[in-house]
Amino acid sequence: MMISPSISQKLAQFFCTLRFEDLPDNLVYQVKTFFLDWLGSAVAGLSQPPTQMMLSLANDMKGAEEATIIPNNSKHLPLVAALVNGASSHVMEMDDLHRQSIFHPAASILPAVFASAEKEHVSGCDLILGILTGYEIGIRAALAAGKSHYTFWHTTATCGTFGAAAGAAKILGLDMEPFVWALGSAGTQSSGLWEFLTEGAMSKQLHPGKSSMNGLMAAMLAKKGFTGASYIFEGKKGFFKATSADYNLRVLTDGLGEIYHTARNSLKYYASCGHTHSAIEAALSAWRGANMDVTAIRSVTVSVYQGALDLLENVTAHTPYLGKFNLPFCVATALNFGHVDLDDFTDKRIINPKLLALMDLISLKEDPKLTRQYPQKWPSRVEIKVANGKTYKGFCEFPKGDPENPFSEKELIQKFNKLCEKIITKHQKDRIVELVLSLEKIDDVANIFQG
Repeated sequence: MMISPSISQKLAQFFCTLRFEDLPDNLVYQVKTFFLDWLGSAVAGLSQPPTQMMLSLANDMKGAEEATIIPNNSKHLPLVAALVNGASSHVMEMDDLHRQSIFHPAASILPAVFASAEKEHVSGCDLILGILTGYEIGIRAALAAGKSHYTFWHTTATCGTFGAAAGAAKILGLDMEPFVWALGSAGTQSSGLWEFLTEGAMSKQLHPGKSSMNGLMAAMLAKKGFTGASYIFEGKKGFFKATSADYNLRVLTDGLGEIYHTARNSLKYYASCGHTHSAIEAALSAWRGANMDVTAIRSVTVSVYQGALDLLENVTAHTPYLGKFNLPFCVATALNFGHVDLDDFTDKRIINPKLLALMDLISLKEDPKLTRQYPQKWPSRVEIKVANGKTYKGFCEFPKGDPENPFSEKELIQKFNKLCEKIITKHQKDRIVELVLSLEKIDDVANIFQG
């Protein structure tokens, strides 16, 4: 009797044979922008307590200096580098986002891919292939998981483990069978629950760090012959049966080589949770023509999709980090200062009387029309009523950074420089930008952080 190949085997068959020459030029360019964007976030996390704690742990785990811990440019074991870089690149909430799958690919996938690429001294072309492989499989897993998965499970942690394993497997040059094993071992380690958000615990940074570390470990073990489940996706006791009520297995393999979901990835313009971005932009749009001080505001109504409320409605901004997940704080910040930047989330800001008074005027409500568009779109509508009786309205369907409203290369570089400005020199920033945007010309990616 013929046994049909598993989903993992189909994925391995495609990605093991994928060549750099097979990739469209525009996709190669996008992958380079995602890599540069991630590097900026990884550097920017240096001063944050979760990153400092991870660095302290890394110092307690001394090992071979084969991969770069990006925040402080030190060298360590690839597994440890993946752990720290994953945490650091997610802590500022500026890392990329794939809207339809509700998934942050870079923070969980790129640390594993880059650490293995440095260890193996691969070329820039090979690194691009590894990134694309990790992104595509991680995004497809997150798309397949469905909205019910996201209710309890942090997709960046769970599906990111698959992407990290796949990207590292491509870098390590695994054949089909060990590639399948790597996915199997990744799936059995996939975890990450949303409960941390109710009290602002640091687990959100642990999620991408550990998913990257676990994915890399799965690939490294597979290279040594360590077996993993071949039917980890669709098996009766596999990943989707355990974590989703509305999964769609077809998404994992449909259109391989024809559809690159990676191309639909977004970069983040605002330093807050992605679910706040359309509301921020709608508020800025509404208030732009008012030409008055926020003290004239009498009420602000923010209409959003239910998914945003499910995650954010009960978050209180009692720390700067939780402010990034508090819609009223983000909208009030946008209205009062005209931006929502890294420096807008401080201990002083979360007790600012003017902001607190403005937050009290902001109400949130679900709009069924907007809910029906989610997660294909993450739209918001804002209405602002002022003292003279006028109402100002704003609507945002695609905030800055979405594929429908993309960054220019200049804006990407500006964001990178802003993230890194207090940590690395102008010469170092310029050098990294130049190298990454010409990544396909590099013979050994381990040289990126040598200068």
